[in-house]
Formats: sequence, C-alpha cells, structure tokens
Amino acid sequence: MLPNWRFSLLLLPLPLLVAAVYIVPSLLVVRWSFTEPQLGIDQYIRIATDPVVQTVLLRTLRICLFAVTIAVVLAYMLAYQMVFGSPMMQAITTYFIMVPFWISVLVRTFGWLVLLRNNGLINETLMGAGIISEPLPLVRNELGSLIGIIHYLIPFAVFPIASSLRQIDKSTLRAACALGASRSRIFWQITVPLSASGIIGSVVITAIFTLGFFITPAILSGGRSVMVSEYIYLQLFQTVNWGLASALSVVIIVAVATIAIVMRRFLKLGTVGG
Repeated sequence: MLPNWRFSLLLLPLPLLVAAVYIVPSLLVVRWSFTEPQLGIDQYIRIATDPVVQTVLLRTLRICLFAVTIAVVLAYMLAYQMVFGSPMMQAITTYFIMVPFWISVLVRTFGWLVLLRNNGLINETLMGAGIISEPLPLVRNELGSLIGIIHYLIPFAVFPIASSLRQIDKSTLRAACALGASRSRIFWQITVPLSASGIIGSVVITAIFTLGFFITPAILSGGRSVMVSEYIYLQLFQTVNWGLASALSVVIIVAVATIAIVMRRFLKLGTVGG
C-alpha cells in the first residue's frame, strides 16, 4: 500500500482544480459585489430596495415555484409508469425521457418557439379546427418560458423519483392489496410516503436548475419576462454594472448553497441520485 503522504499527493490535483475553477472565481465575485463601483454594501441595498430588481427576483421565484411543482407532478406520473407499468409502457416512457438528453437545449428551445409562436403549429392547428379565432399568446411571455423550463426539468425530476419507487418492497403493496386496500389508498398512503425522498430530491434538483436558467427564458420570453440570470447578463454586458451583477450572483449562490445544505441534511444523497 502507498504511504499516507503519497496517497495524499495523488489526491492533491482534485482540490487544486476545485479551488481554481470554483472557489477562487466565487471569491472574486464576492469581492466585486462589495468593491464595484466603490467599497460598501450599496449593491445589496439596491437589491433590497430597487423595485426593478425586486420584480426580477419575484418573477424568478414565481416561475421557479410553478415550474418545480408542475415538473415534479408530471415526473412522478412518468416515473410511476417506468417502474410499475407494463414492459412496453416502461420502454416507451424510458425512451421519451432519455431523448431530450440527446438534443441540445438550444435546439429544444427553438423547437418550442416554432410550436408556440402565433403562426406556429399549435395556433395554426387550433385556428384551422375552428377552436380559436385568433392566435393564443403562448410565447414571448412568462407562459412560454414556463413551458420550456418544465420540458427541460422533467427528465431530471424523473430519475430521483424512479429510484425511490424502485426501492419500495413490492410485497408491501401486495400485502395492502390482499388486506382490501383500494389502489388509490395504496398509492396515497403507501407509495407516495415511501417515495418521499425521491420527491424532495426532485424538488431540490429542479429548483437549483430553475434559479440558473438563462437560454430558455431569454428565447421564449423574447426579453419580456426577464429572470435573474438574464438580468445578471444584462448588467454585465449592457449596463456594465459589475457590482450589481456580482451581488445578484452572490444571492443566487447563497440560495443554491442553502438548498444543497437542506438536501444534505434531510436526504440520503445515494437515494436521491439513484
């Protein structure tokens, strides 16, 4: 066996890489938030008082809550089919869950833009069938961003839930059925509680993704429903306000770190990750 000091030397590149790629840049962002354009906490005061910044943060929080809730509910339905459905249904569900991972997020976003725009497939079909008389506003607004974000989140939400469902002892479900419990009672009183760790894991993972979304809302909202990541980009490259951009970045980093701590505290990471 290698001596302890030699073993430590073999592991040394990893913490150095983490420090160079994550820790040092994060510390620089924190420094800029207190020093740009002058030393102080003016940028954090602006975050707490500026109505424009607060509107962006509240919009991001609102979209996050809706997107996470809908994505997790849909993901649970899909994960249930992946685990308890017929072999054919399991194969079909798995295929459609895996396909998005093979397609670029940019391609998927432009695909939704083609589908949702005023002369897109959905509106043209509905108007052709006489269901609507004018195009529905499905894109270049908050709804368009929400649709694209949910589509992106669902595959990531499915895997933790499917992992927790696979760990449920099937004999428990059969015993409940033998004792006369209905399917709905088995689902709500046994299946859902036993898969709670997967549900919480999906909520945490999707919430972290949503807080950092940039490409999807930027394209599907057309700049009319700006989220915090896009706002940070605008502050960096259009108004050149590095201090405010850094302060907002610190707020997002703290929010994500808090979510990660909660996940580590209340969940078994092996269960969440499968």
